[in-house]
Amino acid sequence: MDRKNIVIIGSGNVATHLAIAFLKAGHRILSVISRNENNAAQIAEKTRSPYSSDFASIPAETDFIIIAVRDEAVAEIAAKLNLGNTIVAHTSGSVAMNVFQNHAQNFGVFYPLQTFHKEKELEIREVPFCIEGNNEAITKALSELAKSISNNIHFVSSENRKVLHVAAVFACNFTNHFYAIAESILAEKNLSLDILRPLIKETALQVMDKSPAQLQTGPAIRGDEKIMQQHLNYLAAKPELAKLYKLISKNITKTSP
Repeated sequence: MDRKNIVIIGSGNVATHLAIAFLKAGHRILSVISRNENNAAQIAEKTRSPYSSDFASIPAETDFIIIAVRDEAVAEIAAKLNLGNTIVAHTSGSVAMNVFQNHAQNFGVFYPLQTFHKEKELEIREVPFCIEGNNEAITKALSELAKSISNNIHFVSSENRKVLHVAAVFACNFTNHFYAIAESILAEKNLSLDILRPLIKETALQVMDKSPAQLQTGPAIRGDEKIMQQHLNYLAAKPELAKLYKLISKNITKTSP
């Protein structure tokens, strides 16, 4: 792909990783724009680019504007931009493409289905990018941009992206919350989460090539009421966790093959 001129709007985790990935792919970061100039300056330093808090300061030679901000801020920012024919896309999993309908001629979605942290490097070539454009030409342009940094490209409609986002919350956010619960339970007895890390790793590795439903283990799927009652007895002082334990166990039993 030819070198493209890109403006990044946002200065969080996604914006940071995308800006660096674009630079490594040979593209030029014309500007990093964010309300938080300190964070924008950090990305700008890493990508050797200018930064600003002025959302209207889009250089005329910009090929792509990538909006990587909180979901609730996308519409507000879209209304502030002076876009012309520039292609603009957001990185949200839950915001529909038509958020740009009244503000741009060429628009779409550039959604990386991954969890990002500024401090942690990841292999962006493996990250799934869900692409959607308001016409065939824009879809192609966004997919070509995605291919310059990733080998994992999918064409996903706004409706299906909402489904993906729900599934991702269960697979990632809720799972991580359960890790946090496990860590707090262990900490009460001065035990470290390190003792569970091999189990967590093996479970994650197994699901890479097998159906999770076929891999389910534990007392709920075995119908081991005695063990589950022991667990509930231990959680008696934590009614919210006991309720959650019952709900999840019931759902495992109900949905098991």
